[in-house]
Amino acid sequence: MSDNSEIVPIEPRDPLAPTYRSSAAVAIEPERSDGYAYLRAYWNVLRKRRGPVLTVLIVVTTLVTVISFKMEPVYRAVGRVEIETETPTIQSLSDFDRTLPTDELFVETQVKVIQSDQLAWRTIQQLRLGDNLAFSRNVHPPDRKSGDPRLALETNQIKAFDGDLTVNRVARSRLIEVSFESTDSQLAAQVVNNLINNYIEYNFRKKYDATRQVSGWMEQQLDELKAKVEESQQALVDYERQSSIVNVGDKQNVAEQRLADLTRDLTVAQSDRLEKESLYELVRTNENQAALLAQNQLLQRLEEKQADLKSGYVDALGQYGPNFPKVVRLRDQVNEMQSLIDRERKRVVSRICDDYTAAQGRQRLLEEAVTAEKAEVGKLNQLLIQHNILKREFETNQQLYESLLQRLKDATVSSGLRATNIHIVDPALPPSIPARPKKLLNIIVGLIAGLILGIALVFMQEELDTSVKSADDVERLTACPALAIIPEAPLNGTRPARSLKQNGSKPSPNGHVELAVLHQPTSLVAECYRSLRTAVLLSMAPRPPQVLLVTSPQPAEGKTCTALNLTFALAQRGARVLLVDADLRKPGIARPLGLTGDKGLSSVLTGTSSLDESLSQVEGLPNLSVLAAGPRPPNPADLLSSSCMEELLRRLRRRFDHVIVDSPPSLLVTDATILSTLVDATIMVAQLGITTRTALTRAHKTLESAGAKIMGVVLNRANSRNTDSYYYGSYDSGYYEHYEEDEVSALVPPSNGGGNNGAHPQI
Repeated sequence: MSDNSEIVPIEPRDPLAPTYRSSAAVAIEPERSDGYAYLRAYWNVLRKRRGPVLTVLIVVTTLVTVISFKMEPVYRAVGRVEIETETPTIQSLSDFDRTLPTDELFVETQVKVIQSDQLAWRTIQQLRLGDNLAFSRNVHPPDRKSGDPRLALETNQIKAFDGDLTVNRVARSRLIEVSFESTDSQLAAQVVNNLINNYIEYNFRKKYDATRQVSGWMEQQLDELKAKVEESQQALVDYERQSSIVNVGDKQNVAEQRLADLTRDLTVAQSDRLEKESLYELVRTNENQAALLAQNQLLQRLEEKQADLKSGYVDALGQYGPNFPKVVRLRDQVNEMQSLIDRERKRVVSRICDDYTAAQGRQRLLEEAVTAEKAEVGKLNQLLIQHNILKREFETNQQLYESLLQRLKDATVSSGLRATNIHIVDPALPPSIPARPKKLLNIIVGLIAGLILGIALVFMQEELDTSVKSADDVERLTACPALAIIPEAPLNGTRPARSLKQNGSKPSPNGHVELAVLHQPTSLVAECYRSLRTAVLLSMAPRPPQVLLVTSPQPAEGKTCTALNLTFALAQRGARVLLVDADLRKPGIARPLGLTGDKGLSSVLTGTSSLDESLSQVEGLPNLSVLAAGPRPPNPADLLSSSCMEELLRRLRRRFDHVIVDSPPSLLVTDATILSTLVDATIMVAQLGITTRTALTRAHKTLESAGAKIMGVVLNRANSRNTDSYYYGSYDSGYYEHYEEDEVSALVPPSNGGGNNGAHPQI
């Protein structure tokens, strides 16, 4: 590569204090909220699991189609009747136009009547449906355990009839729709028409029987009432004869009128007596005011004249003296006038007293008369109580008799004039088009049901799937960045998508991707591993991590493949790179590279061989060395945690630019946790669709609690089935296939046998 591709740090830092860049410290906020994120998430789920959706859709649609074409056509005959409320009794020709408003409850009751077992069995017997194959094949044979086989057969036939019969009320109308389904169109129409006729006949018979029953009851009651009328009339006549009552009405009216008049006169007399009594008391206590109280004009004139005389006398007395003749004459006139006034006052008081006494007497006489008249009226009323009872009983019985006699006559007449309240609107006709199966509709419904069922199934699978599906899951669970997403390589025997031959090299055997960077340098897989190399070199500035650990939560998640391809990518830059297989329990480095693995890390740590004797070279990459696992030791964890391992890593740091350590899974053994404390950074590998969220979280917490510097997570084997965001699915394969042979050869740098001698890494 050219020199301008070197990574130059912006600010100089101490090379002995590398900076670890954590994704948790970087918060990236979107510029604006995405309101369609959920829709895209749902679309990604459907696209990822489109296989099960299409499978369920095809299976359901196929089943519905086959069943629809194999079903025998069923015809439905429909008849309609109009039902009014009970027709009132027809007493004249004008009553034909008088009907009652429709009763909702009455119409609903008539629907249940049409569905009754009585009408069903009558229709079955009339049409001999038991002998008709189109109907009888739907009838279940009677159970042997049933007591009466004929009764059981009748019950089963009625059940089969009700299963094919449908009676519905047409909304907001008085119409009832009766339909029957059968494989025979003629039979379906006959059943509907016969059932409607049986219902009309049942309605007529019910009214006729009710009229006959009521008429008989009324005749019986009429005879009883007639006897009661005769008995009550005879009892009334006998009582009048015994009590000598000829004309009760006039006599009673005269007595009551006389009592009312006396009572009114008594009230007037009492008022008059009270008025005169009050006047008498006033006059008696103050006779000087008699003229004013009694309103006596003579007495008033006398008093006025006396006043005038007194005035003249006083004037003359003052003028002439007491012995003057005129004064004496005036005094005599005053005295005479006083005597006249006294006599008149006594006469007025006497008259008022006489009036008061007369009023008292008149009141007493009226009270005696009213008391006597009340006794007379009470005696008469007591005499008429039994008479009125007998008369009222006679009149009541006579009214009941006359009313019942009239109703009996009306019922007799109306039984022949009663109009029907049921009208056939549309008789049933044999249908020419089957009601079911509706093949096209069934197929459409099958398509919709299959699609809904398939979508529900895949979303259920998606909810039950707890595996890691995207880089967002990784960053949310571990707060670590997704360093790279490695797509799934094509299987053996398929076209190697997005790959080219490199100098005649062949793809890796068995479709594996351990050597994808070597054998398929222009493939999408190799490009993704080179992206991982870029992320590793840029993770710590100014110096990239020298010793790098690669691990995974569980086995078979691609950690060895990631370690191999990352090593190849670093080696192709010309740096001195060492790949160490630290998985002493189940080594996986030697096999894909074709190494024997007789000597390796375990032999170096135990001292059975030297480091140079255990190192191996890879053909085509002279700057790449491999330290295999070596013989399997009995105590791998003890060896990796020994001081020899620390010393070995120090030696390797001085000798190589990059040391990639492949370790065992972190959740199964403690080897990876031990090694993570000895290296500069750790890369976790998770397989999309396989690694569970719980396993990834536990592995991250285990390494983080041990003090490991987790650089990030590599997501392995991404495809459209196991990830929500298949980032590489939209890449055009032609973009990777347009290179010529010379362009491919130029992509792999020649071996220079040395490193970059501490220079800044080239990417």
